[in-house]
Amino acid sequence: MSFVVGVGGSGSGSGGDGGGSQHHDGSENDRKKKRYHRHTAQQIQRLESSFKECPHPDEKQRNQLSRELGLAPRQIKFWFQNRRTQLKAQHERADNSALKAENDKIRCENIAIREALKHAICPNCGGPPVSEDPYFDEQKLRIENAHLREELERMSTIASKYMGRPISQLSTLHPMHISPLDLSMTSLTGCGPCGHGPSLDFDLLPGSSMAVGPNNLQSQPNLAISEMDKPIMTDIALTAMEELLRLLHTNEPLWTRTDDCRDILNIGSYENVFPRSSNRGKNHNFRVEASRSSGIVFMNAMALVDMFMDCVKWTELFPSIIAASKTLAVISSGMGGTHEGALHLLYEEMEVLSPLVATREFCELRYCQQIEQGSWIVVNVSYDLPQFVSHSQSYRFPSGCLIQDMPNGYSKVTWVEHIETEEKEPIHELYREIINRGIAFGADRWITTLQRMCERFASLSVPASSSRDLGGVIPSPEGKRSMMRLAQRMISNYCLSVSRSNNTRSTVVSELNEVGIRVTAHKSPEPNGTILCAATTFWLPNSPQNVFNFLKDERTRPQWDVLSNGNAVQEVAHISNGSHPGNCISVLRGSNATHSNNMLILQESSTDSSGALVVYSPVDLAALNIAMSGEDTSYIPLLSSGFTISPDGNGSTSEQGGGGGASTSSGRASSSGSLITVGFQIMVSNLPSAKLNMESVETVNNLIGTTVHQIKTALSGPTASTTA
Repeated sequence: MSFVVGVGGSGSGSGGDGGGSQHHDGSENDRKKKRYHRHTAQQIQRLESSFKECPHPDEKQRNQLSRELGLAPRQIKFWFQNRRTQLKAQHERADNSALKAENDKIRCENIAIREALKHAICPNCGGPPVSEDPYFDEQKLRIENAHLREELERMSTIASKYMGRPISQLSTLHPMHISPLDLSMTSLTGCGPCGHGPSLDFDLLPGSSMAVGPNNLQSQPNLAISEMDKPIMTDIALTAMEELLRLLHTNEPLWTRTDDCRDILNIGSYENVFPRSSNRGKNHNFRVEASRSSGIVFMNAMALVDMFMDCVKWTELFPSIIAASKTLAVISSGMGGTHEGALHLLYEEMEVLSPLVATREFCELRYCQQIEQGSWIVVNVSYDLPQFVSHSQSYRFPSGCLIQDMPNGYSKVTWVEHIETEEKEPIHELYREIINRGIAFGADRWITTLQRMCERFASLSVPASSSRDLGGVIPSPEGKRSMMRLAQRMISNYCLSVSRSNNTRSTVVSELNEVGIRVTAHKSPEPNGTILCAATTFWLPNSPQNVFNFLKDERTRPQWDVLSNGNAVQEVAHISNGSHPGNCISVLRGSNATHSNNMLILQESSTDSSGALVVYSPVDLAALNIAMSGEDTSYIPLLSSGFTISPDGNGSTSEQGGGGGASTSSGRASSSGSLITVGFQIMVSNLPSAKLNMESVETVNNLIGTTVHQIKTALSGPTASTTA
């Protein structure tokens, strides 16, 4: 399509003798009536190709086109303006056509629904439905709601007679003290072995029905994304990728290096480079956490990209950080059988392994792009979805990682984590330092966890004979892989049990009591029955490495394991799954175990600079034989218990075993130390219909309290320094 533009010209005078004045007047009139001409086909072709490359040419580019095509720069400028206007009009017409088609479709559906309602049949009597005024329908619902409320109050009154206090106080009820480790189950009438002790029915807990599932958005199947929203999502993802690339490749002044060698975002410089849009203006009630970290991992770029773009693999890769992840919609699945250009809409919940720290939920876009050969970028950015109802006020600015292939199967990963959050509740004193400094959810934690997990996956390919398998207990590579899968499920089970995830089917039996213990319960298919989970976090003036060595060492286990009754344990099988000697899977047996006692202990321990885990579960000998032979382990029941150990954030931790420093009101000294989360899972009944006895809650509280006391006693004594 060609455009006509005006050019100046002169014309001859009209009539008269052609005198000077008349000729001058005629020239002026002709100048006002400017002549127009069309561009040639070659000129239009050149302009169109230039427009495709750059719709907004600068003055230098316009001058170059002017010289090349023999047109005035002003003509070039006007042609581009007209072309942009024409393109905009075309897009508007296309949008209007799409809206009209959508409107027609909705109108047809509306007509079809109206016709169907006209021929509806009552399911009770088989006749036509009675047409009533909507006002009376609403009134009937209100009356029915009132009757249900009265029935609920009546049942609550009956229940409170047996429980000794109003039903609304059950969530904070502190059970009666009992001394024995008796996990008895009784009915509501208290006809148990002890003849007393009220039981706790899940359905009577306020707001904690066992039918309550995960977040309403996270539990939905794939969402239907309209064709109009997909270009918007793509544009958001591309803009986020451009911002992330600049954050990855720019140092000062965007990033500043802290005393502990961490890269922290300079918020002032960031806001100058990336001005926020009006809908996300600066909110002084929010806190910004932004950090950058990099490291070398033992996995190639393509394998990492594949795991990052799969929510199931993503959750398995970061079990201590990701509480839940689900793909809500696939906007683009990628090109050429790869993840290049893949765009997913996700729900994600991030956690800290402690009952004292609330989780963070995000609805976000994840976009993957190959930057160059062997170099990929994966970007995450929050997306405002109306259906998303979050328990936390958190927003993820362009975050993610750059993955670059290196020789011998290694990759360099550079990570940026940029979050704006508003805490709905005060941060607990124990975690105030590491959360406010951006350590708890920061980039360093992602990188160190990724490095450790990649080492774990790499160890799967190492022949079983190279690991220290004592006594030939694990004879085959298949048996080794099966054992590692079983341990991975145990770790994931433990992480969910000690965090405050909103995406579990657990019922909160007791929120944090006076000693900070949180108790939840759920009905489990494997093992079949009711499981009680209890967790708490406490502080120790010892370094994380000393605490880890103490808890992992089977020689010191009798000092803290209440259920071992002081008996020693020995390691009968060992699988190394990392470069650190503490990263391993062990099978433990009590030294005084008889042939009639078929229970062993499966334990996995791991450590890195961000913290450590020691998780274990009792496993039947027959079940372990199934795992060691390489068979399916998904049906082996696990009751995961253990410890999470992390630095407290107060500078470098001392390697001294003893505790020093002035004590605070929370029992925490002013010097640096460790935060330890202890979690226990106990089966209180193998009957799915059983009621939860409050004595069981008290028992698990006593179990955790005793364990914490014995750990503190052991690590504060003179033997603490020798355990390292």
